Amino acid sequence: MVVSGTAPRVGLFGGAFDPPHVAHVALAEAAVRQFQLDVLYVVPTGRAWHKARNLTGAEHRLTMAQLAFKPVTRAVVDEREILRPGPTYTIDTLRELARDLPGARLHLLMGEDQAASFTAWREWEDIARLAELCVARRGAQETDGVAALRALPGARVHDLQLPRMGESATDIRTKLAAGQDITRLVPAGVASYIERHRLYLTP
Repeated sequence: MVVSGTAPRVGLFGGAFDPPHVAHVALAEAAVRQFQLDVLYVVPTGRAWHKARNLTGAEHRLTMAQLAFKPVTRAVVDEREILRPGPTYTIDTLRELARDLPGARLHLLMGEDQAASFTAWREWEDIARLAELCVARRGAQETDGVAALRALPGARVHDLQLPRMGESATDIRTKLAAGQDITRLVPAGVASYIERHRLYLTP
């Protein structure tokens, strides 16, 4: 609930979610709690400009995200990037949120790998101006990428501390293609959905 007279705290967590896994959910829960977010928009990407591989169909990734993040308080799965024609850019989504929620404090969630490549993002200067940058860190040692992000003029960078978790969507897809069990790596509803639709059976 937004307290009257205060700016709402709004989070943006974008990604392919191909598939969403337990580390994604842990990150969302930690962000809502640590940054006292009033709402966290979980936004599956549409056409990812930076992905060399073809993503799983948008309808599958959207449904899996809805299943994965349903238990997360104040998380809302948003399909705007899937519906938007052309390549997906974070700056476009942030501008839409800023327009739709005037005065909101925008928080952009990202991993350490994304922090390292941040200056390659489209209009990254405007992203840093529009949103506070919340970097999910899994260790006490600050990486060079996070240090570089913190050094950018005008950047407002916050640490989002997470426990060490080794899951990655790439690893999970590889295990599924090899017929290995992934039930502890993804939420139960996502595991059932993957099995029912026979996703990721080939590398």
